[in-house]
Amino acid sequence: QVQLVESGGGLVQAGGSLRLSCAASGGAFSSYNMGWFRQAAGKEREFVAAINWSGGTTSYADSVRGRFTVSRDSAKNTVYLQMNSLKPEDTAVYYCAAKLLGGGVYSTPDEFDYWGQGTQVTVSS
Repeated sequence: QVQLVESGGGLVQAGGSLRLSCAASGGAFSSYNMGWFRQAAGKEREFVAAINWSGGTTSYADSVRGRFTVSRDSAKNTVYLQMNSLKPEDTAVYYCAAKLLGGGVYSTPDEFDYWGQGTQVTVSS
């Protein structure tokens, strides 16, 4: 059973930075395609960023491209989301997700097999 645990969320002022981490256990992390999603209060879960199993391919939502960077460290079984120039509209619960098969990047929640519990990010204006 794959387990994903996010950390690194918190309260930050607009323009600030945070780095989210997602630690994986219970499987072969190096073969997982990973994604980050977020869900703001009263809204649907939306795609933020994704990285394929090798780290060689990444994808970003238009709203975060140029500000957020997704990366992975297979030695630590961890995927990261570096968030810079944060805006109040980035406020949400952030989730990481793992897709066990395939070699690309994926952006639809239904494509992912396992999810973390989420970490709250709040950006004050």
